[in-house]
Amino acid sequence: MQSSAFRVLVVDDDPDVALYVATVLERRAGLETLAIHDPLSVQAAARDFAPDVVVADIEMPGLTGLELASALKEDDPDLPVVIMTAHVSVDYAVAALRRQADEFLTKPIVSAELVAIVTRLATGYRERVAARRSRRVLAIGAHPDDVEIGIGGTLCAHRDAGDSIVILTMSRGGQSGAPDDRQSESLSAAETLGARLFLEDLVDTEIAPTGPTVAAIERVIREVQPSVVYTHSVNDRHQDHRAVHHATTVAARSIDMVACYQSPSATVEFRPTRFVSIDGYTDAKLELLSCFRSQAGIRRYLEPDFVLATARYWSRFSATSDNCEPLEIIRDDADLSIGGRQAVSAVDRYRSRGAS
Repeated sequence: MQSSAFRVLVVDDDPDVALYVATVLERRAGLETLAIHDPLSVQAAARDFAPDVVVADIEMPGLTGLELASALKEDDPDLPVVIMTAHVSVDYAVAALRRQADEFLTKPIVSAELVAIVTRLATGYRERVAARRSRRVLAIGAHPDDVEIGIGGTLCAHRDAGDSIVILTMSRGGQSGAPDDRQSESLSAAETLGARLFLEDLVDTEIAPTGPTVAAIERVIREVQPSVVYTHSVNDRHQDHRAVHHATTVAARSIDMVACYQSPSATVEFRPTRFVSIDGYTDAKLELLSCFRSQAGIRRYLEPDFVLATARYWSRFSATSDNCEPLEIIRDDADLSIGGRQAVSAVDRYRSRGAS
């Protein structure tokens, strides 16, 4: 696991300069450093050391600091590179920036300036890395509360892992409550989750699997650019759920990860192969479902004991979790871990414990 301290790779063919820069960064800022004197070995060292910033001299035998900056950024375009030189020259500074160096320092190095620049660049780099690693999650449902029932706990885990969440609901659910009430409830649930909500106005019970349904989903996908899409299973008695499933598989054809959640109207043909632990998120899921007050008295599957029993049942497919939400996988990028929680595959589970 990477240390929480920023890591700085110092490159200078003069051992005394390299030692001085590394010592300043270690003692004055508590940074972790690695000093390299041969610029030709820096790329390999960077792959092993995983620096947040590289500080390099501009004039070194075999490879200049500017050439090194370009080579490093071929491996990681976001990696900040600070160029040092004894030549106080505008031309050098311009050349360094044009060759993708991020900052330019003149020798003798002022320790306070060095620490300030490296800390600022390292902070920005860590933020960009975190942004790259976080997912953009799009959860699609036919009606208000569909998404929260199917994967409310999973979405809470995504949120706490730093992933951005978007909910797309295709209708306002006019067949089972006042549309204005259901819209208000959807907004409340999205706010509780910290999700962005897109609420379409297709006719409840008359959602088509093509045409405007596909167009609406494609529109949101273009805007959100999700890396993960959740939607209804095709194995469902409700025609709207099946229609949204078919429309999503068309609209999300270029998305790496597409998975289907269970609805209360799912049939016995719903056969999940992935089980996401929602340990620690059952209360959060119940809080989401409590937003749908107009449905609470008329839908047994919204009763807390029903919700908890369902999550407990699916945990039988996990060797390590007490509560799970099941998923049918349409397309899998082989990485459904959420904040360090690896979703359990049914295949893996039975290989490890033996089928009974």
